This record gives sequence, C-alpha cells and structure tokens, in this order.
Amino acid sequence: MSVHSAKLIFNHCLCFAIPLYATLFLTAAPHHDLWVLIWVLPIWLLVIVDLISPSESRCQQDGLPVWLSDCFLLALAVVQVLNIVLLLNMAMQLQWGTAYAVLISLANLFAIKIAVGTSSAFSCIVLAHELIHRKQMYMKFVGRFLLTLVCYEHFFTEHIRGHHRRFGTPEDPATARFGESYESFWRRTIPAQFKSAWQLESDRLRNSLKGSVGIIRHRVLQGLVFECVLLLAIFYYFGVIAMIVFLMQALTAVRKLEAINYFEHWGLVRLPGNDKAQDAWDSDSWFTLHTMVGLSRHADHHLHASKPFYQLQLVDQSPKLPYGYFAMIFFTVFQNKRFRAMATQELQKSNIGQFARLDAGFKNEICDFQ
Repeated sequence: MSVHSAKLIFNHCLCFAIPLYATLFLTAAPHHDLWVLIWVLPIWLLVIVDLISPSESRCQQDGLPVWLSDCFLLALAVVQVLNIVLLLNMAMQLQWGTAYAVLISLANLFAIKIAVGTSSAFSCIVLAHELIHRKQMYMKFVGRFLLTLVCYEHFFTEHIRGHHRRFGTPEDPATARFGESYESFWRRTIPAQFKSAWQLESDRLRNSLKGSVGIIRHRVLQGLVFECVLLLAIFYYFGVIAMIVFLMQALTAVRKLEAINYFEHWGLVRLPGNDKAQDAWDSDSWFTLHTMVGLSRHADHHLHASKPFYQLQLVDQSPKLPYGYFAMIFFTVFQNKRFRAMATQELQKSNIGQFARLDAGFKNEICDFQ
C-alpha cells in the first residue's frame, strides 16, 4: 500500500470519530453525577475545529480502494445500530425517584441530545444519504433502514425523486429561499417534504399498480408502518422513557439535517432541467469533507448524483460557504442573521441567485421564488 493510500484511509477514518465517541459515552452510562455534562464539550469543540480547518480542493478517489470505502459505510451503519441499542439500554437505567435523581437524569438527557443526536445526524442521516444514492439494492435498503432510526424514512423518496429534480425551484420544499430564516424554513419544510414524498409515491403507484397490492407497495407508507412498529417495540421492551429518548435523538438529528438542507441551497434559483455548478453551495473544509463522507462537495453531487463520495470534486464555479458544515450549522441555528449576511455577501460577490445578470424571463422566476 502506498503512503498516499494509507493517508487517504487514515483521513476517512475520521468519519468514525463522532459515532464512536457516542458509543464511548453510552457504554460508560448511566452517569451518576453532573460531570456527565463534560461529555458535551467535545461536540461543541467540533465547531472550533471546523472554523480553523485547512482547505482541501483535491479529489479523494486516487488510491482509495472501492471495496474499502464501501466497508467504511457499512461499518458506520453497524455502529449506528449499536448506538441505538446502547441508548435504549441507558434510558431504561435513568432514575426519577428523588429531586437529585431527576436533576442527574435531565443532565444525562441533555448529554444524549448533544452527543447521540449529533452522531445520529452524521453517522445515520448523512450516511443514509450516501447509501440511498448507490445503485446496489442492498445499499439502498441499509440507507432506508437507517432513516427509520430517526423516523425520517420518507426522506428516501422525497430526496431522490423530489429534491434532485426540483432543487432551486419554487416547487422544492427543501430549498431555502433568499432571505428565509432557519426557523421559518424548518416550519415550512418538514410538513411539505412529507406531503411531497407521499404524493410522489402515490403518483408512482397510480401509474403502475392498482388496488390493495398497490398500497402495500407504497414506500412512504412502508416507512411509516415500520417506524410505528419500531416505536411500539421500544415502548414494550424498554419503556416509555426509552421511547421518548429515542424520539429526542431523532428530532435532534433531523434538526441538524434540515440545517444542512437550509444552507446547501439557500438563496439559489435555477430553471428546471438547467443544472449548473452555481445551483448548490460548496465547502472546502478538510475536516467536514472527511467526517461527513464527502457531503460538503454538494455542487458536484447535484451534477452527478450517482457519484460515490470519494469521487466528488470541489467545483470552482459554485458559491462557497465561508466555513465547514459544523460551523455553518452553528451559524444557521444560533446566529442566523449572521449566516444570511455572509451568504448574501457571497451571492452578491459571485453574481449568483438574485444578483445574477440574467435574462428577463429568469428574473421573473426569481421574483416568483421569493
């Protein structure tokens, strides 16, 4: 093995850092004093690391064996399932009998929200995003299964058949409009994405199948049924507290996913069927690239959706986020006005979005979009 290959493998091992940290936290549980809050600190430090991360513009594919990259993804899936089992076991052991016990349990829940919720966002949803784009059916299946662990299986249908066809247009609920705040986007996108996924799948079945057999093959309904059965099983075997904790980590993970959705296309507008490099935001953060399996090279992903993460390239023409995804999630959620100011400045500097020098017809499209 060459030195270059060994370096690439080491870099990609960073994608295990957050989920294995969550595993360590859960294995050491339950935590019986307020020192449990110390476990939250390294997750927040990720933002600082991302702020100072060096840039990386090279393509990752040279020297990385395909089979090894696939093993990385499947191993991450195993770690995620393990973390969910450990999470449920920890939730069963939380104590609520005295005021002090309640305080300690609440501190544990806060640490779970930050450590496990963050891990579920990146080692579950981001991983699932990579898998559902693969051609192999077993990869897609694993991706769909992972999405059920955060109660978001409909993302499979909406993302593949909805978002990738309509991103940057008024019809796409996952595209944030110019000037739109994150909280406004959150309230709009959650119900709209589910409605879109249900409609897309209903239309597919209406055109291909009829009767009861058709409804059984409704993929969004399949996901809902599986998620409901999973919640009932958790309630039966682990108890109501475990079910609530499971839902809490799912909500935290989805919040982070939608923060990423928010800034990946914020303020960008395109004509349907006219995909360009300027239609998605890129980040050149080395740290984000290797901890989120290439997700930050989003412009190339939309130009070539079937490309595996190790072949994605940084596109020169795309608008660039000032920092990596960890830092941008922080700005999106906690300093949204600052994010919008930074993004507007980049669009204006690059003559993209509403600042593009376009023909009158496309300008009308932009006006309709806002």
